[in-house]
Amino acid sequence: MSTDASSGGRWSLVSRLQDRLPRDGENRPHLVVCGGDALVYTLTEELVRSSEQLRITVVVPHELHGDVPPLSNLRGVRVMHAERLDERSFRAAGLGGAAALALVMPDDVINLHAALCAQAVEPDLRLVIRMFNTGLGYGVRRLFANCAVLSDAAMAAPAFVAAALGQVAPTHFRLGGRTLHTARRSAVSERNVVCVLSATDHSGRVGVLPDPAPPRPDDLVLAEAPGRKPMPEASPWRRPRRHLRSFGRAVRVALSRRLGIAVLITLLITAVAGAVLAAADDVQGFWRSLYVTLLTVVGSSDVEMDRNPVAQAAQLVLTLAGVALLPLITAAVVEGVVNARLALSNGRVVRPHSNHVVLVGLGTVGTGVLWRLNDLGVEVVAIDRKPDARGVKVAERLGVPFILGDAAREVTLRAASIERCRALLVVSTDDVTNLQAALNARAIRDDIRVVLRLFDDDFAQHVQTAFNINVSRSVSRTVAPAFAAAMLNRDALVTIPVERNTLMVSEMLVKAGSTLDGAPLSEADGLPKVRVIAMRSRDEQWMDWHPDPRRVLAAGDRVVVVARRAGLHALRAAATPPDSRAEDTA
Repeated sequence: MSTDASSGGRWSLVSRLQDRLPRDGENRPHLVVCGGDALVYTLTEELVRSSEQLRITVVVPHELHGDVPPLSNLRGVRVMHAERLDERSFRAAGLGGAAALALVMPDDVINLHAALCAQAVEPDLRLVIRMFNTGLGYGVRRLFANCAVLSDAAMAAPAFVAAALGQVAPTHFRLGGRTLHTARRSAVSERNVVCVLSATDHSGRVGVLPDPAPPRPDDLVLAEAPGRKPMPEASPWRRPRRHLRSFGRAVRVALSRRLGIAVLITLLITAVAGAVLAAADDVQGFWRSLYVTLLTVVGSSDVEMDRNPVAQAAQLVLTLAGVALLPLITAAVVEGVVNARLALSNGRVVRPHSNHVVLVGLGTVGTGVLWRLNDLGVEVVAIDRKPDARGVKVAERLGVPFILGDAAREVTLRAASIERCRALLVVSTDDVTNLQAALNARAIRDDIRVVLRLFDDDFAQHVQTAFNINVSRSVSRTVAPAFAAAMLNRDALVTIPVERNTLMVSEMLVKAGSTLDGAPLSEADGLPKVRVIAMRSRDEQWMDWHPDPRRVLAAGDRVVVVARRAGLHALRAAATPPDSRAEDTA
């Protein structure tokens, strides 16, 4: 352990080497990873397992999240503890001369501040920044010349959606405010086709990213998901029945059972006593009988000594029933109004659903899942116990029913029509709640498809086996490969398996002095095995999904492509000035 006394106790350095580094270790690229939750471990483990020869330094706070495995398990990794990520800490970590820095703290502001400090220490550093707020991420990318901004929530969401829908692998992803997916041309509208991924020619050969050709129904295409269509208006003949069912559900929620029973018993006594009084006084007609009964109930009857004993007894019972009935009715009205308002605000008065997905947890991951399910046209009922959760406003905007409650309780799951759903997707940040919700759902319906989020990957695998959960995933384990690829300067945002090949969706920055700087967009699209699907101008955040191929590119523009590995390499060379390419080669 080594400590710098001049820091005044603000940070302390603790470094360990489980393996002795070779004497020529300084010649290997140096990567620095900073984080405080499970992602810092899984990302470092991914880098250690890569085929690259690397020197890795991990910077973590003194108190790590409880789900982080011991970093001592990672061989050949230097571990440093720091109170905060500032220039002093980065210099102590050897950031000067490092190749890349990953900032994966679970706080956007901390990561942004750390990125600014790191740039002051090493201006040519490649930055990989974790950002929950994607809008802020677009702005951050413009601050740094060599920067990748990734959202673990956005990257993990497709895997959870695919598991919930029973797909073998995620075939969709969200980019530039749209959800794209792979499908056969015959299964999508032609106006939603973005590009052709593979096609079969007349000889039966399959071509990946083929040259333009007449469309065929069996072409594999990248298409935009059309989104969930609005529900059709109910037939006028069915509206009264629907309104009656809604009224019945509202009454059941608004009134407690005991109060309802008390009101019914009092009304029954009143009706019997009123009938007896009307018969004893020989009152003719229904209206006259009702008139006498109601006036007696509210205390408007006079003392009549000459009445026969039966009528007097009925009058006395009605008067006493009226004394009890009026407060009971008042209490029922007050309780009904209060409970109904609470139920409406909590989302408990919702229509029954079927063939939908019950989504538990509207945090960062849950919000991403909600967007994708909605884009894919899947009906969703959302549950969260926090009224201010990140995705609550998104659910309101999309018209998704939201239930405020604890998903670990059976009554909450039943309110979401768990008996008729197609899958339960549990992605809250509480492992205990997630597991309890899954087990309660299985108790209600033993054949329900359950997709469960757990922080610890090893625990997730054991839970999946022991409790027969369909899929149990760890977010950090799911997204770590993408963060590692970004640190190693691999530009793929998404990988798409096609036949025995892998296509990559990449967003390439056009640099000043490069071949593409000042060239038409068609020059990028004309590279072998490269298809341009969109572009983003230097001063714009929105993405142009139908760019004119004659448009002239400028430094700072970003071109979004689907490409093979060789095509991506050629595009990178065209977007990088010759002197930078020479430095990269050296």
